[in-house]
Amino acid sequence: MTKKPAIRTGRHCVFELHVHLVFVTKFRHAVFAKRHLDRLEEVFAEVCRDFECELVEFNGETEHVHLLVNFPPKVALSRLVNSLKGVSSRYLRREFPELAQHYWRANKLWSGSYYAGSVGGAPLSVLKTYIENQSAPIT
Repeated sequence: MTKKPAIRTGRHCVFELHVHLVFVTKFRHAVFAKRHLDRLEEVFAEVCRDFECELVEFNGETEHVHLLVNFPPKVALSRLVNSLKGVSSRYLRREFPELAQHYWRANKLWSGSYYAGSVGGAPLSVLKTYIENQSAPIT
């Protein structure tokens, strides 16, 4: 099996963008069992494909999930997150009616906030030094 290259190309760009996302359940309720996390991984992978993204890694605990997503520069991260949370909430509500007890008055599975961190490549200090050491024209 050949490993897929990490660097991707678009019509006018070459890119390698990864983001680490963390979603927390509303009120940090312990909601998920293994079967819920398994289904979430499938749903997140499907949503990522719709956005021409790749779900590289997924895992979670009873009250939060972690995703590592490779995405193209044309994707607005906030739109991707909104879709991931919205679609997964609808699917889980439909397929696991027992989860309704965790939705409370707000009728939401996920907290309104999320964590997004850029990952990959050289550490910032190395990149900063590289840019500082470029040979700028004198005149």
